Amino acid sequence: MIVRDTPSRWELFLILNGSVVPQILPNIIGAALWALLVLVLDRYVMAMPQISIGAMGVFGLSLSLFLSFRNNAAYDRWWEARKIWGRMVSDVRSLAQELRIFAGKGPDEAFILTRILAFHHLHRAQLRGDEVADTVRHWAGPEDAEQLMQTENSPNAALRDIATRLREMAEDGRIDGFGQRALAERLAAFPAAQAGNERLLTTPLPFVYSLLVWRTTYLYCLLLPFALLDSAGWFEPLVAAVAAYVFFGLAQVTHELEHPFRRQANSVPLSAMCRVMEISVCNALGREVPPKLEPVDYVLD
Repeated sequence: MIVRDTPSRWELFLILNGSVVPQILPNIIGAALWALLVLVLDRYVMAMPQISIGAMGVFGLSLSLFLSFRNNAAYDRWWEARKIWGRMVSDVRSLAQELRIFAGKGPDEAFILTRILAFHHLHRAQLRGDEVADTVRHWAGPEDAEQLMQTENSPNAALRDIATRLREMAEDGRIDGFGQRALAERLAAFPAAQAGNERLLTTPLPFVYSLLVWRTTYLYCLLLPFALLDSAGWFEPLVAAVAAYVFFGLAQVTHELEHPFRRQANSVPLSAMCRVMEISVCNALGREVPPKLEPVDYVLD
C-alpha cells in the first residue's frame, strides 16, 4: 500500500512508484504511434476515413461510465479486504483482554496468543504466498510449527490447537463456563474472517467485465485518431496518448484493486498488519515489542 503525503505539483508528473504508468506505457506509446501513422497517411498518402468527434464523445462517455462502475466494484473488494483485516486486529486485542480476565497471566495465555499470531502469518501465506516458516517457528515453536505447516489447511489447524487448549482449560477448571463461552465466541470470529478473505481471493469480478473493458478500451483508442484528423492536427498523437493514459490507466487500477492480496504497490499491507498484531500480543505478554514496519520507497508491505 502506498503511504505518502500529497506530492507537489511537479512531483505529480514524475512519480512512478505506485503509478500504473509503467504497466500501461506500451499502450500509451502504441496509441501515440498509431495516431501519428493515421495522421501521416492522411496528410501525405491518401485521405483517411473520418469519424464524427461527437460520436467518439458518446463512445468515450459510455466507456467512462462502465470503467467507473467496474472501478467502484473493484474498490469495494479492496475495502472489504481491509475491513476484514482491521477486524482481525481488533479481535486479537480483544482476545488478549478476555484471556487476562478469564484465564489470567500464565502459560495458557501465552500459548493461545502466540498460536493466534501463527494463524495470521499462515493465513497471510495462504493469501499471498509469503514465506513465513521462520516466523511461524518463532511464535509456535519448531515442532508445532512443522506440524502446522504440513497440514493442508494450516491456519485452521492453528485454530484447532487453540480450541483444544480452551477445552482442556475448561475441563481442568482453569476457566469457568462463562469464560469458555466468551473465548469460544471470540475464537469463532477468526475462521469467519478467514472464509471472507478466501472468498475475495477465489472469486474475482466476472471475467466478462474485464473482457468488455479491455476490448472496448482498445477499440476506442484505435478509432480515436480518425475523429481527430481535422480538429487536433499535429497534436493528434499527444491527444491519443492522453486518452490512452486515462482509459488504460483506469482499467489497470481496477485490475489491481480487484486483487487486494497480491504483492503489489496498492495491495492491502498484510505484513504490516500482522506486525501490529505482534506488537499487541507482546504488550499483553510483557515481551520485547518488535518495531513497526515502515514504508520502503513509500510502499508499506
